[in-house]
Amino acid sequence: MYCTLKKCIRSQDAVRALSTGEVSTALRPFYFSVHPDLFGQFPTQRTVNENSLKQLSSLIETLQQRRPIRPTTLPFYLRSKDEKEVKAGKFTLVKIQLADRDVRETILCILKACNLSTTFVDKIEEKKPPASKLKSQFWQRYRAHDGRIDFSELEDDPIYASIIMRRKINLEPDTFKAYLEKHSNEALVKLEACRPIREEVAKLEKELCLDLGLKKIVWDCGWNIAHYRGCLLAFLALSKHHPEPMKVLQGRILVFANDTGINLEGNVMLNSGEVRHNWLDLVKNVKKQDAVLLRLPAFEKAVSQVLLGIKVGRRVQFMCRKFMPKVMVDQYEQQLRQLTTTLSDYRSRRKYPTDWPEDLSAYEIVVETEAGPLMLSPTGQFIVPSSCPSFLLISFITENLNAATERLNHYNRVKHVERELHRKVALELELAALDKDDSITPDLMIQCCEHLLQNKTVLMPMLSGIRLWVTHYYSVMSDGVLCIPWDWKI
Repeated sequence: MYCTLKKCIRSQDAVRALSTGEVSTALRPFYFSVHPDLFGQFPTQRTVNENSLKQLSSLIETLQQRRPIRPTTLPFYLRSKDEKEVKAGKFTLVKIQLADRDVRETILCILKACNLSTTFVDKIEEKKPPASKLKSQFWQRYRAHDGRIDFSELEDDPIYASIIMRRKINLEPDTFKAYLEKHSNEALVKLEACRPIREEVAKLEKELCLDLGLKKIVWDCGWNIAHYRGCLLAFLALSKHHPEPMKVLQGRILVFANDTGINLEGNVMLNSGEVRHNWLDLVKNVKKQDAVLLRLPAFEKAVSQVLLGIKVGRRVQFMCRKFMPKVMVDQYEQQLRQLTTTLSDYRSRRKYPTDWPEDLSAYEIVVETEAGPLMLSPTGQFIVPSSCPSFLLISFITENLNAATERLNHYNRVKHVERELHRKVALELELAALDKDDSITPDLMIQCCEHLLQNKTVLMPMLSGIRLWVTHYYSVMSDGVLCIPWDWKI
């Protein structure tokens, strides 16, 4: 511990970095020029600025932690002071190049690129605190708190930011009831604040579905609902300007996700962070992708035949990896070809193990990308990368046949239980919504739901109207969703 404290003291001998408060004050004129809310009628500019601001926030946080950043160029649209130009949709696009390792220089670079005043930053003195005085104050705090250091006066100092954050987390209530008493109102307030956005999103979804003949629109992305609204507005504008190519979307499901392409269900996937022209390029090539989609059953049948009739699953019923990348049809075709060739070469040289059943149709295999894992999913599926050597795959299946049987049978028993408990909890606790993380298995969700129902008398008054998300931690999201760990304690 003494060595760690000495390192902290020595690090303060360097030039003082701008505090979090000083950074916010310095960038205030910049925020007033680029904030996404200023571009409500211009979804493209709004989306660009929203994405760039999120990246900028992450970069500044990295610099405040005294870690270098990669050279980055962030585009921003600047709002004009002339309202006539704003109404006409005239904005200035500025591309800010960030490569400095110092917070101060980075802030100056941003302000200068936007022709904004740097007076506030220039007035902040770059002074080195006397080492002897700092050490004296440091050890006084240490002794005064019986070996616990008081960092309360250093909240804005990047050196101690992580320590302060951990301390604040430790101060959070460790029971569900206590957490709800402290944060349920906060969640409801944020939820209500987002209500107009949710209503607008519902109207935009309805309008797009009616105009384009879509079955439905799905938001399958880690961004909040405000970003979803921006995507819908951008796509609505795109459809108005290019109505002819949009006819191909009739009867389809449109999904805003982290990838662009046609997925294995034939749904049109649009990367929520891409520009509209990329979306348009995909829409224009949907029919070409449909041709690939029609060929997939034949390739899946080839994998099944070469592996004793095993089922080839297109969708993993459950994966314990969060945010698993979606598989697109052209990529999937290559994966199936590769695995079929590997297994055919194996069978031309040798036979499958004698202890295998003659037919593997009771089992299921899911073919993944070359960099995917070789694993048995919690639901009993064999998850196989297309690049897996045949001898390794055969050995893995041999070792896990019994486990796969047990997991498949167990999942078939509990999946109906989970669905019924999910419905019952949402109804009896009067929740606005109930969802879960990808990493929450059916067994964990069942435990959580049963626990919620057992304590519904205590919890229902505080959970009524809440959008609940079951995961591994407590948190209140910006759109009012309340996250709870599956193994919470009352």
